[in-house]
Amino acid sequence: MTEATGTTLPISVRWQLWIVAFGFFMQSLDTTIVNTALPSMAVSLGVNPLHMHSVVVAYVLTVAVMLPASGWLADKVGVKWVFFSAIVLFTLGSLLCAQSTTLQQLVMSRVLQGVGGAMMVPVGRLTVLKIVPRSEYMAAMTFVTLPGQIGPLMGPALGGFLVQYASWHWIFLINLPVGLAGAIATLTLMPNYKMQTRRFDISGFVMLAVCMATLTLALEGNKGLGLSPLTLVALVIVGAAALGAYWLHARGNLSALFSLRLFHTKTFSIGLTGSFLGRIGSGMLPFMTPVFLQLGMGFTPFHAGLMMIPMVLGSMGMKRIVVRLVNKLGYRRALVSATLLLSVITLCMPLVAIYGAYWMIPVVLFFQGMVNSLRFSSMNTLTLKDLPPRLASSGNSLLSMIMQLSMSLGVSVAGILIGLFAHQQIDPGSDAMQSAFIYCYFCMTLIIAFPAWIFLRVPDESQTNVILDRRHNATASSDPARKS
Repeated sequence: MTEATGTTLPISVRWQLWIVAFGFFMQSLDTTIVNTALPSMAVSLGVNPLHMHSVVVAYVLTVAVMLPASGWLADKVGVKWVFFSAIVLFTLGSLLCAQSTTLQQLVMSRVLQGVGGAMMVPVGRLTVLKIVPRSEYMAAMTFVTLPGQIGPLMGPALGGFLVQYASWHWIFLINLPVGLAGAIATLTLMPNYKMQTRRFDISGFVMLAVCMATLTLALEGNKGLGLSPLTLVALVIVGAAALGAYWLHARGNLSALFSLRLFHTKTFSIGLTGSFLGRIGSGMLPFMTPVFLQLGMGFTPFHAGLMMIPMVLGSMGMKRIVVRLVNKLGYRRALVSATLLLSVITLCMPLVAIYGAYWMIPVVLFFQGMVNSLRFSSMNTLTLKDLPPRLASSGNSLLSMIMQLSMSLGVSVAGILIGLFAHQQIDPGSDAMQSAFIYCYFCMTLIIAFPAWIFLRVPDESQTNVILDRRHNATASSDPARKS
């Protein structure tokens, strides 16, 4: 397998990619700040820290529910105005979060944030899909997400600093100037790409929304929401019925929200299934790590935030070489090895911490970030790369929805595991808390390793990905030698 020759993109396209990266920055900054601040927010709001995962689930689940409409809106109204509206809603939601005085108010404000987030990153990803050749998509997405890693790099330490030396309200107030700058940049620089649209499948949208919401609420269970067993059973039945109804609705329906023809592409089917299962495990890590360091090890919020930085640095470093690595290994070997390696690294985390090897924590988190980044980039590209152009927008929206749904489920499962093993014990640094987290991490290891079985079915790859040349701003070459 030969390596693809580097290529360049026009300056105007690169500016558009930077705007998309700005959306990635806003969302990732908010997510990483919130994860670090959850224990302190719980104390301020007078609730059990073990129940604070609902703050994360409310946001991510809202994003998943609203995502199917984002692609249609972007095509109908144009990416510029949808992107601008997303930033405005996200910023307004941040202001309301900062003004919340109860957990219920905070959760509802996070829902509004989620409506904005549902349109921000997915529409940005769709923009990239429209403005670059398909062979350059992986390289362009790597270019976009690398600047967006500034958010996760700043978020944990900044969130811990603000919580420890100011108050948790500032983790949301900091979004206000960032949102204002993003809105101005979008109005000034973003072109309004449109496409001809079909009628929006409202009935299909409602079925999928009901399915995702009810199944996630059922997973939260009586531990997080105080629901009765009868209510849980009813939620599961309604969710399963909604999913079955959508499958019947989409069969042979050319106007369905997500056509079943997407699954005729083998790499899409495998990639989507693997992404769903893989992100359930990976979705636990950003939530579990700062909670473990504070409740399990007794770290301060700022100290726990600083410990998260190596994970982001590892992710950023991997994005520099991920295209070459996937070209060399192929998608199957890259995904299987990354999945199994991530499960081993995850199990190492509580062991090195509890047994006093504090200097190893940043090392473990650095490699965890590297391997996770390799897996994310490989899963995303595998899923979309072989789709026909007419199905690209729909496939991108479905992938984005599955990504958010699985991360929501991952946080819910992590919250359930903590509540199950901790038995409502919240004494930071106690032996009981440390034992509970060891059991949690062992379960996480098994969940993370499971998708390797799915990735073993990935077919052999003969075509390499194009490597984007960041050193030049010249017009993209049309030399056919770019493709192997």
